[in-house]
Amino acid sequence: MNEAIARMLDRYACQSVDDYVRALREIMQEIALLGLWRSKFFDKTAFYGGTALRILYGIDRFSEDLDFSLLKPLKDFDLSRYSVAVERELRSFGFEAKMTTREKKEESPVQSAFLKANTVKHLLTIKTDEKMNWPIPRDQVLKIKIEVDTDPPPGFSTENKFILQPIPFSIRTFILPDLFAGKMHAVLCRKWKNRVKGRDWYDLVWYAANHPQLHISHLEKRMLQSGHLKKDEKMNQENFYALVTEAIDRLDVNQARREVEPFVKNPEALQVWSKEFFRDVISRIVLV
Repeated sequence: MNEAIARMLDRYACQSVDDYVRALREIMQEIALLGLWRSKFFDKTAFYGGTALRILYGIDRFSEDLDFSLLKPLKDFDLSRYSVAVERELRSFGFEAKMTTREKKEESPVQSAFLKANTVKHLLTIKTDEKMNWPIPRDQVLKIKIEVDTDPPPGFSTENKFILQPIPFSIRTFILPDLFAGKMHAVLCRKWKNRVKGRDWYDLVWYAANHPQLHISHLEKRMLQSGHLKKDEKMNQENFYALVTEAIDRLDVNQARREVEPFVKNPEALQVWSKEFFRDVISRIVLV
């Protein structure tokens, strides 16, 4: 096993196959980010979303996708141009993976790709005990979805954050108040079929507890772009709290808890969840 990968694996106290699969996914995510950095991807984009919180700020829930936003709209942006760099970076650390761009079925500013690798083969690459692999089908594919918003709403700021493993490199990301605005837009506006994305609510609690400042102007611009505010509407403290309170009133708390439970290390932290709990959480948000 590559020495740098061994050091990265040491961060995890893996006890089960699921633990190793999560560790493998995160290690591959970070190597993919390194490949993107080498290819100057962050000259045009910024990292955001749940995986940004996990990798850059240590939120204690696992995240599956890599989400990015262009710094400004670019009609000729092509995510597929970066596939060779990502695949080459992963290969240099012993991982064989394929990055395939997803064809859009409808008009959308979001470009998507999937990074795919054989799960069992790469568990063995990181020296997982072969006896632990038996519950996993030999052809099971580990997938990491990569998405880039090519038509971002304006009004956000970015900063560089530094990653030290597998080698030191930098990632451009949204500043925390704008990351929080993006998450709040997901809480208020995300349509996820008939289900509730409990991960959004888990992240909301993390922000309120650790970085409660929310850039309300950026949230307003996101909601205007998505059509959840009319052109003549403004987001202020009064209608912000009215909208969030309405979202809490609609929330199926048990469904939200079940959705996020597989992604957290300590499911007992979800027992306190209730509508009363979330009303208290939103009272701690600081609008800036």
